[in-house]
Order: sequence, then structure tokens, then C-alpha cells
Amino acid sequence: MQELQRDLTAKGVVWLLVNSVSPKYPSHRNPEAGSKEWTSQKINATAWLDDSSGKIGKAYGMRTTPDMFVIDQSGVLVYAGAIDDRPSPEGDPRTAHNYVRDAVQKLQAGQHLAVSQTKPYGCGVKYGS
Repeated sequence: MQELQRDLTAKGVVWLLVNSVSPKYPSHRNPEAGSKEWTSQKINATAWLDDSSGKIGKAYGMRTTPDMFVIDQSGVLVYAGAIDDRPSPEGDPRTAHNYVRDAVQKLQAGQHLAVSQTKPYGCGVKYGS
């Protein structure tokens, strides 16, 4: 994912990492922990948003981590779902069909997105309520 973040942000894409985990769960990261993870995992997103209230995640219907959303320059949600077609951690993710990369490339080329929604996969988001 970091490679995709680097590639897309270099092309002017704004990549927001939204942390919607409630503080009452062990997987929650406060801003300090988020900053350390950002550095240690070489995250290349534009910004890390602390959404411990779950307001952003719930507004977009975020169910898993990761759950990916591509929004066009007009603010319209054009893709929601999995990052790629490989839910298994096995194998090289670079050989999977990457829905996010495809959506951004089509948007930048002014083309219609053939796939606008897929089923996200990963761990469930731990909202507070």
C-alpha cells in the first residue's frame, strides 16, 4: 500500500489515512502512536486523520480496515471497497488487480469507471458505539 500511496501522491492525489478505531480498543492509535507508525511503516499518505469518534468512518460506511474510497475533484464518491482483488495476504500484492489504482487512473484520464464498488476485506473497524 505504501508503494501505491507514493505513486499516487506523486501525481497529485490526496491520500487520507483515516483512523476510526475507538480509544477503548487496543488497536487504537493516538496521534503520537500514529506518527511513530507513519515513520516505521514508511507511510506515504498525505495526512493521518484521527477519527476516534467514528464520524468520518460511519459517514462513508467504512466496515473494514482497509476500506478504500476514491473521491473525484468535485467531491463525488466514485469508488468504494477493497484495495484489490486479493484478500489473501499470500503472494505479491503487485500482481493483484488494484481497484484503487485503476479508479484513479481512469479519473485522471477522464474515463468512466467500470467498477465503482467492491466488497472490502480486512479486520472490522472497532467503533466506540
